[in-house]
Amino acid sequence: MPHRTRCSLCTIALSVLLATSAQSASAAEGPTLTAGGPLAFGPDNVLFVADNGAAKIVALELGAAGTSGTPGTMNVPGIDRQIAALLGTAPDQIRINDLAVNPTSKNAFLSVSRGLGANSTPVLLRVDGAGTLALVPLGEIPYTEIALPNAPASNPSARRNPRASSVTDMSFVDDQLFIAGLSSEEFSSKLRAVPYPFASASSGASVEIWHAAHGRFETHSPVYTFVPYEIGGEQNLIAGYLCTPLVKFPVTTLQPGAKVMGTTIAELGSGNRPIDMVVYEKDGADYLLMSNTSRGVMKIPTSDFDSQPGLTEPVGGGSTAGVAFETIEQLTGIEQLDLLDDEHMVVIARNDAGLANLEALSLP
Repeated sequence: MPHRTRCSLCTIALSVLLATSAQSASAAEGPTLTAGGPLAFGPDNVLFVADNGAAKIVALELGAAGTSGTPGTMNVPGIDRQIAALLGTAPDQIRINDLAVNPTSKNAFLSVSRGLGANSTPVLLRVDGAGTLALVPLGEIPYTEIALPNAPASNPSARRNPRASSVTDMSFVDDQLFIAGLSSEEFSSKLRAVPYPFASASSGASVEIWHAAHGRFETHSPVYTFVPYEIGGEQNLIAGYLCTPLVKFPVTTLQPGAKVMGTTIAELGSGNRPIDMVVYEKDGADYLLMSNTSRGVMKIPTSDFDSQPGLTEPVGGGSTAGVAFETIEQLTGIEQLDLLDDEHMVVIARNDAGLANLEALSLP
């Protein structure tokens, strides 16, 4: 059975600004975030929050604060407008960065930015099974944090500010938090494995891929989203990149300081960026479900992940190659997604009017 440990949405909780550097602090002080980023759940109701402004990870020991709402999730139409009203701003000043479902309470947690650009304020929210939006008092939550070494410098004038991609996605598996993002090094695309409880963060492994749509090797493009998945009894990370190669990395190769070449098992089409992915089981088979900016939601059988030869030739004209997939036509406007249970997922879906809705849907 596939397993993906990330965060969820169900009661909006937590206004956040997280502090940088220190490895631990008392709950009374409360953590401080400088920028919103990805989320991931770990064991014992721990929520990992990435702060890309400070290039650090904060581990919130939620305890009772993570399960105090009504269990489960409920559809919340116009959730961006409800968040805006809660935070005293306009809907166009709200950005939902990530969604994660608490595996214990099945509540959904959201990483949100209030405002746009360098002056935005990070906010962490929770939605419960009654559809209640609530702020979580960070001053009551014990936490630890760890800084990422060799983080990229901030360059707001760049087309994509490298610092904003210090952490692009996270997932917890086998007592380690896996972190994708960029570094300041020459081979800047990174995959890091950080043991939890935190002690130190290594420089991570620099990762390289063959990008068939571009017809070249690449070391500077970050992994935008990934899931841990066992292939032939070996733990791998299945990673999605811009324009849209799908690549597998055996976890055993991701050693600190290593330069690792991934195996490109699919080219899913150019002019697109993957947003989020989960792995689930249905009718005795495993599938990867991936949301995208411009190519809909893709359902990808994992059965050929082991046998698919790595792509080595260019794939031009927006064509696809490698492992097969289907586009789920009824799933439109899907941005963030996470598993709710064995049969359902929670999504942020944007409709034709630009309204963002929180919905619990059946897995396709």
